[in-house]
Amino acid sequence: MSAGDIKETLKLFGLTPNKALGQNFLADREVAARIARAACLPNLPALEIGPGLGALTGMLLGSAARVAAVELDGAMVGALNGMFAGEERLTLIHADFLKFDLEGYAGREGEYTVAGNLPYYVTTPVCMKLLSCSVLPARMALMVQKEAAARFTAKTGTKIYGPLAALARLYYECETLMELSPARFYPQPEVDSAALVFVRKSDSPTVPSLAGLLGTAFAMRRKTLSNNLRAAGFGREEAQEVLLRLGIPQDARAEQLAPEVFAALAREIG
Repeated sequence: MSAGDIKETLKLFGLTPNKALGQNFLADREVAARIARAACLPNLPALEIGPGLGALTGMLLGSAARVAAVELDGAMVGALNGMFAGEERLTLIHADFLKFDLEGYAGREGEYTVAGNLPYYVTTPVCMKLLSCSVLPARMALMVQKEAAARFTAKTGTKIYGPLAALARLYYECETLMELSPARFYPQPEVDSAALVFVRKSDSPTVPSLAGLLGTAFAMRRKTLSNNLRAAGFGREEAQEVLLRLGIPQDARAEQLAPEVFAALAREIG
């Protein structure tokens, strides 16, 4: 879809972009094709987050076995139903992705990929939901705000290192597929964007309690990990003992620990 195509489609269905939902539609057909190719794997289904007017949806249908697209805006769902009428490999789901049963979908599919042009205001909670799912996507291609992209690959010890980076680095190889100016969208956002590709590591088993531990560890960044554990209900001696067993300094803060150390800590305390 070009910007002109988007305008015509909006006019056809009597729609206007919803600023409150962060609707900035991708207006570059080649970019959509590249993202779809990066996201999909042969014979696997794709889960799309926020299909909007379907610029990426159509490309995913050309590469994935089938597509489930989760869209919050009911008006967009109506438009998509009209645009993709008769497409049996597409399932449209009118829902807030943050309330969507990802565990149920992942459990039914077993293996799947994910793609989406994420609204900037929900990037972190959406990605935390994906990265903490018990059945992780095999691949993901996600469009995010350029500044937010750095948080997925942040190095240990930096100010932007946090739960997103720890989970992403532990489970995935992540790289930037491309960076995009506001001119590639309609309406144009006020920020640059980046498309990230995540490829699941084969040698890093899922640690179910890791996301919860990371939330506890980074709850108060200025406090030591030991103090944050105590604030979450651990006794002083219990917190000190578990850190000692893993060789973690008693005065360590969360941003000083590598993802692998957090994984070991999560396994230790369950």
